[in-house]
Amino acid sequence: MARRSWIGTRWGRAGRGGPAGSGLPGTVGVLREVRLIGADLQDGLHGSRALAAARRIRRLVGADAVVLADLDGPVARHGEPPEGTDLDAVLAQVYEHGTVFRKPPLCAAPLLVADELTGCLVVCGSAGDRALDEGEVAEVAELVSQALDHTALRSARARIAAADLRTLRAQISPHFLHNALAVIAAHIRTDPGRARGLLTDFADYLRYSFSTAGDYVTVADELQATQTYLELQRARFDDRMEITVRMAPEILPVAIPFLVVQPIVENAVRHGLEKKAGPGHISVSGFGEGPLCVIEIEDDGAGMEPDLARAILAGVGPPAKNVGLANVDRRLRTVYGPEYGLVIETAPGNGTKVTIRVPRFMRGVVTE
Repeated sequence: MARRSWIGTRWGRAGRGGPAGSGLPGTVGVLREVRLIGADLQDGLHGSRALAAARRIRRLVGADAVVLADLDGPVARHGEPPEGTDLDAVLAQVYEHGTVFRKPPLCAAPLLVADELTGCLVVCGSAGDRALDEGEVAEVAELVSQALDHTALRSARARIAAADLRTLRAQISPHFLHNALAVIAAHIRTDPGRARGLLTDFADYLRYSFSTAGDYVTVADELQATQTYLELQRARFDDRMEITVRMAPEILPVAIPFLVVQPIVENAVRHGLEKKAGPGHISVSGFGEGPLCVIEIEDDGAGMEPDLARAILAGVGPPAKNVGLANVDRRLRTVYGPEYGLVIETAPGNGTKVTIRVPRFMRGVVTE
């Protein structure tokens, strides 16, 4: 209740509009400032917008000065603390006890990220005609802590996605590399023209798989790499493998994580068609579904038990089987959220269909 009363008092003094000049009703103005403080802190206390965050906090509480500090000292300040203020002593007091420290007209509260002390918020002065109390400053510190927590979470998710991608690159099958080179060598005498074409495909496949251009590519780029891989495999299968590719033009420019489609296709070949007697078929199709980009990879190979598919995606399946599926599923969930993992439809002897659904547009998911 104290926080609600304080916010109402603060914006009531500013008139009908929220922050000066915003033209927004009081509550909406406060919510907007809270959102913008979070945006200013999206790169952490050492980001380029930390000073802007301090300025917004100062305006939000009506203080004379606001200081944001990490464990080494102040990193952003807006306004000047009262003459003679020993900020180092204030920070030492907060860091030693991990609690709010108040010595009018100054109040300081710890910043916690994942329950670990990471910095301090110092507020100097008063809110209009009264001093801010410990509870109000602690609430603002909690707001800042949550913004920093979100920043840390985004950073951790990015590191996980990058590590998963490095893992996937390291798992390019030596079995496939050996077979591809053997097929190329076999065609050198019987069909030199095709051998040259396959060698070019092989070089393109390696160049794409080990590319360091960025974390995201277009659907068109991923499709091109997939077709290159399938051509190499088709030569190994003595053309017994049929390939169907259908991709709606409107999704070709959509940005998706690097190496998402090709590992699933590789999985279909290795664990589907290689275990099937006679010819096999793989189809790759893509289309728009409202705001979503949908890509489906389907084979008529050996299939698997649905329980096994669930175990693989949960990361508890056989360690040497379908590793690519778990990797892609985890990266999709990391980038887009838990609702955007792979969907697998399969049964023994009835092939496997893997569906990818991702937003066509998402902040931060762009090609370089």
